[in-house]
Amino acid sequence: MSSVIPSVAVVLPPREGFGPGRAGAIGLLVRRLVQTPGFDTVVFGGRQDGPVFPGIRFQSIGPSVWTLGNTNIRYAAAVGDALKALKPALVEVHNRPEIALALASRLNSIPVTAVIHNDPQAMREANSPLQRTVLLGRLARVVTNSEYLRRRLMDGVNAPTRLPVVLPNCLDFTELPPQGNREKLILFAGRVVADKAPDVFVTACAAALPDLPGWRAEIIGADRFSRGSPDTAFIKMVRALAESAGVRMLGYRDHPEVLAAMARAAIVVVPSRWAEPFGLVALEALASGAALICSRRGALPEVAGDAAVYADPDHSAEIAAAIGMLAHDESRRTAMAAAGRQRARQFDVAVVVQKLAALRRDVLNVAARRD
Repeated sequence: MSSVIPSVAVVLPPREGFGPGRAGAIGLLVRRLVQTPGFDTVVFGGRQDGPVFPGIRFQSIGPSVWTLGNTNIRYAAAVGDALKALKPALVEVHNRPEIALALASRLNSIPVTAVIHNDPQAMREANSPLQRTVLLGRLARVVTNSEYLRRRLMDGVNAPTRLPVVLPNCLDFTELPPQGNREKLILFAGRVVADKAPDVFVTACAAALPDLPGWRAEIIGADRFSRGSPDTAFIKMVRALAESAGVRMLGYRDHPEVLAAMARAAIVVVPSRWAEPFGLVALEALASGAALICSRRGALPEVAGDAAVYADPDHSAEIAAAIGMLAHDESRRTAMAAAGRQRARQFDVAVVVQKLAALRRDVLNVAARRD
């Protein structure tokens, strides 16, 4: 049996941040998955505005100036050239089917997989049933991070050559701050965009807070995952609502600060309007021991299970009632915190990397048999 550790090239989207103060959900996830046992991993990404996460092999790649096409195609060309020199055993492309297909065409002898984090029906080279059929047939494997996304991928596809696999997002419990006494804090954490419904959160808090003496509400987040995020018209609208409701808007905070706030908050609200592809903020809230209120959109029920109170984001009064109920019932919050932590354990990185290692071995075994 060979003792050579297979190498894996993990390809980020070209604009994905991969360092403190810049990483979004994909960058944070890839940082955790680098520790997958039995594989030597190098991460490829676009130009970074600052230092990358320490202790990780990272190669910065700019789009090729010699290739025609959009940014994804030109980036894929440059990454492909680097991969031909590196000769990894496996290539994993995150959230860009277009890049995965381009690399599969360039790297005929190297299996290429795609990891889908958002609705594939809104992605280039995956938005029609025919394109998704081609994607599933051309790549060594397609992975989604929720069953909801797997259903969206399979919509209209008949008997694909290789069925997609669900590999959930994960948390590293060793990175979570210690949990102390809970503050009477109701928290929204995430991008301050219409899809995430921070305006609904503010409206619900405006209705609930007058009956909750000693409680306060805060919003952490900005339009993007960076300190230089623009002050959009939507943010200005939410800020005006928040000022009149007595809700503090703290702006962008780096991920450790967000987790620290969740460790203090008694209640975290995830009122997403859109169909969440996974719901990482909900998972972080559960793991942090906060009582979670969330919508049922997308994959949120897959993440929260029976450990959350569900409320309709189209009805802020429903969210306000849930906030009031939990704020007045400490024993319910305590029980939900215990159930939430137990639920979150199945998404611990130590569990998920074992599943990823098995998936990678399966892909490599299939490729070896074809050779």
